[in-house]
Amino acid sequence: MRALVTGASGFAGTWLREHLEASGDQVFAPLFDITDADSVQQSISEIRPDAIYHLAGQANVGASWTDPFSTFAVNANGTLNVVQAAIKAGAPRVLVVGSAEVYGVVTPEDLPVSEDRQLRPASPYAASKAAAEMVALQAHLGSGLPVMVARSFNHVGPGQSDGFVVSALARRVVDARRTGARSISVGNLSPRRDFTDVRDVVRAYRLIIESGKPGTSYNVCTGRAVSIGEVAKLLVDIDAAQENAEPLELQVDPALQRPVDVPELRGDPRRLYDDTGWTPLLSVSDTLAQVLQHWRTHALTGA
Repeated sequence: MRALVTGASGFAGTWLREHLEASGDQVFAPLFDITDADSVQQSISEIRPDAIYHLAGQANVGASWTDPFSTFAVNANGTLNVVQAAIKAGAPRVLVVGSAEVYGVVTPEDLPVSEDRQLRPASPYAASKAAAEMVALQAHLGSGLPVMVARSFNHVGPGQSDGFVVSALARRVVDARRTGARSISVGNLSPRRDFTDVRDVVRAYRLIIESGKPGTSYNVCTGRAVSIGEVAKLLVDIDAAQENAEPLELQVDPALQRPVDVPELRGDPRRLYDDTGWTPLLSVSDTLAQVLQHWRTHALTGA
């Protein structure tokens, strides 16, 4: 399969490219600006892929509060450029990678969240992703584009930027151990999230391209949630065991808290299971141990 990946140099994109190549696909990763419609059109027309994985975008929820206009331009208008170019290039199968943030604040009665729940985005980032979904749906209904949407819940793994909570916590643990500090700073520890290893996530993406139903959204998640506090505790415990030392303490820093934090977000992955046969393979503990090791290597090499 000829696969074009936008955002191939990003965290999930890097792992997706590796997975696609290991699966025997021919992968193209053009370096276009997705907000430049002409550049996107030219690249997709020249490559003529069988499948497009659209991952490029502004992916930091916190940063979207600072610059909502740029976030919307990249995530919504960029998606419009990609799907329109796909239509003109002969309608290859397209996966638009969205976010579970589109569900917004959910009540305990809503959990686990299914794809049929009303979208109620609570951040500028979430609003931009909801708009991108509507762009994709319109392209399917209006032009017959075989496009699917992945509503990805929190995914984690080695190589993720420390702009995201799990990687940020892991880096603080490694830095504290290296400098001899006895504690790390943490934000709000109460939110609960449905974490999936990025390697399981990219397997889901390829399976959706292969077996997903056009015009359909898919939750990419495990169906289980853990709190940020539990993740932080696991990280300091894993680090202590690996370093044969006392666990670091957690100190709450109000400056690390967001204007809005969804209390719990846990998805229902049954549609993904039923349509593609996907199941997660990697545990949270295994993932966290590898994220810590990544930051230890990073600290040693300065990379």
